[in-house]
Amino acid sequence: MNIKELSPELSVSEQISIADLEQIKAVGFGAIICNRPDGEDTGQPTFAEIEQAAKAQGLEAKFIPIVPGAPMNGEAAEFAQAMDELTGPILAYCRSGARSTMLWMASK
Repeated sequence: MNIKELSPELSVSEQISIADLEQIKAVGFGAIICNRPDGEDTGQPTFAEIEQAAKAQGLEAKFIPIVPGAPMNGEAAEFAQAMDELTGPILAYCRSGARSTMLWMASK
């Protein structure tokens, strides 16, 4: 897992696994935001699976899926609201971290 800090409140990474959640909690994150739609890749854990495991670790979880190449109409506002409401710092993830980064930039 390659975590890139964008701000003190937000970092991004590529797709996380259920096994990564213990480390995510241990390094101090309070919440995760999934920006990857379910079923994008074979073997990708669903958000429901990640969310259940995240909650077991004491992490909050939010699902704001972004389809590659699609306009981010209401998602930027939803992301900004999640940033305000979730316990930070927050780790947002998608396939590579790029969509999460673009969504954060659009939410500012």
